[in-house]
Amino acid sequence: MKRQPLFRVVKREGGSPARQALAYAAAVALALLAGALLLLAQGVDPVDFYGRMITLGIPGSRYPWRTVENFVKLFVPLLIVSLALSLAFKMRFWNIGGEGQFIMGALCASAAGLKLGESLPRPLTVLVMALCGLAGGGLYGLLAAALKVKWGTNETLFTLMLNYIALYFLQFFAETKGEWNFFLDPESARPRFLKFPEGAQMITLPLGPFQLNLSLIAALALCAAIFIYLKRSKGGYEIAVVGDSPSTARYAGMKVERIIMRTIFLSAALVGLAGAFYVSSAGILSASVTNDVGWTGIVVAWLAKLNTVGIAVTALLITVLQFGCQNASTTYAAIDANFASLIQGIILFAVLAADFFTRFRLAPRSAAVKEVS
Repeated sequence: MKRQPLFRVVKREGGSPARQALAYAAAVALALLAGALLLLAQGVDPVDFYGRMITLGIPGSRYPWRTVENFVKLFVPLLIVSLALSLAFKMRFWNIGGEGQFIMGALCASAAGLKLGESLPRPLTVLVMALCGLAGGGLYGLLAAALKVKWGTNETLFTLMLNYIALYFLQFFAETKGEWNFFLDPESARPRFLKFPEGAQMITLPLGPFQLNLSLIAALALCAAIFIYLKRSKGGYEIAVVGDSPSTARYAGMKVERIIMRTIFLSAALVGLAGAFYVSSAGILSASVTNDVGWTGIVVAWLAKLNTVGIAVTALLITVLQFGCQNASTTYAAIDANFASLIQGIILFAVLAADFFTRFRLAPRSAAVKEVS
């Protein structure tokens, strides 16, 4: 006799956005409480630690503007990558290749910066680097889209494998010395990336002692452009229709394959642009250039439910969490920078649980059968 489950998952009726927001806030509070218990177990005052985390260590700092400048350098790539991945996810194309596309964009932009940084005006060099980053990331993502359209390959596995190919490609340039390898410093005895010329470094606008990174303005403008594109343009409407039902899109006369190719190229190109902005702001390429932004961008996009405004807010909060924990951990020897990843994971699972229980509930089998009938 086939065994029946004791409980059934039943969809809740009459859920409101306010109730969901309250559940999310409670989930974050519980996650922070769990983090506080872990801090207490290691002899750290959680109030002081969280205070330093939220304020980014700015109070009492001799150079607070530098803290904000470094914060912006982490926030901009995460915001752009999260926005870019949301485009693919809205179409139900699971682009897990943010890490690889970021690396390829950073490599192409670095090549342009090292070759052109001393021969072109700075604004033109930065623009060329951005275009090379767009092309590098876009073409790398387009490979997965083309195979998906042509032969129906699994984009999740394919983009995941492309991450490792890009990573080993970067490591090859990072560890292989030779006259042909212009990425490395020829005067260094060991392999070390060459610093960009001044003309290839990101343009900044002075606001007193603070240097406003131009990439922040570009990222915010991009956020507004994507919001308008998804809400007001034909292309955004096509993404939504293809994501809901490719068969319906074909019945309506839409060229689904072309839409998939176009959207994935745009998504991957924007990830590559984030890589270009990052290396230009840092002034040097590195073997750990991504800072796991490709993976964190997935978390941000899903926590925000692919909402453009929500992504901007969530990316800001996650960056505060990561950057703030790095600053706070310097005060306590028992805590390292990885504590941010631990808290981030706890928050993610707590929010996912809150999302589930605001939309569904567990009911005894008999009650569930009555509701269905």
